Amino acid sequence: MKNFALLLPLALVWSVLRIAPGPPQAPVESSPLNTVLKKMDTAAAAFRSTQAEFEWDTYEKVINEIDEYQTGTIYYRRVGKEIEMMADVKWAGSDLKKLKPEPKFVLFSKGKVRMYQPKTDQITEFDLGKNRADLQSYVVLGFGGSGQDLVKTFDVTYLGPDTINGIATAKLQLVPKSDKVRNTYKQILLWIDLDRGISVQQQAFEPDGNYRLAKYSGIRINEKIADDVFKLKTTSKTQTISPSG
Repeated sequence: MKNFALLLPLALVWSVLRIAPGPPQAPVESSPLNTVLKKMDTAAAAFRSTQAEFEWDTYEKVINEIDEYQTGTIYYRRVGKEIEMMADVKWAGSDLKKLKPEPKFVLFSKGKVRMYQPKTDQITEFDLGKNRADLQSYVVLGFGGSGQDLVKTFDVTYLGPDTINGIATAKLQLVPKSDKVRNTYKQILLWIDLDRGISVQQQAFEPDGNYRLAKYSGIRINEKIADDVFKLKTTSKTQTISPSG
């Protein structure tokens, strides 16, 4: 599962596919948190598509450093009542200044997660079945997900204002309501753009001290994305494997 580990929304999902969101949280009074959640609600209602450049970092506590960086482009779009997502990983390595071409594509569409690695010409496919709706709620975490949905699954705390790459954001702490999820991620931090109501940075902390950091830049909202972007460019010899767990 390491191949998905830095795709933060998906990484959150694998441990919770069989866990339904908890009951809605009681409405909160007017507060900075409520203001941010309302901005997320507004952004979610208008959401059609998003694309952004990303940097995904994996920190390993045992060596006290980031042991892998990945960079590329991520795409989201709404298709009917569902969300499709494509992550196009272009570069990877242990030194951010010396990344090497490491193409990899991760597609979430029609109830399946499919990862294609051109170097091995192989697709790893996960059929989510009845759990597709639950997965989608995590895939859109910070990108097309509403504030109302957020408080159904997490205890949300407003940690104050912060600036990320010149962007004024609100920093939110998310603690999973599910004990099972907390065994994988004890907390998640989101930095929400105060103007656009979307996430520009996400950080997930594991109980053992490891964390995964996702940084987004060049975010473009509700622009037309070609259908071809959401297709895996396979060959006639591509093999598909479907792990059982």
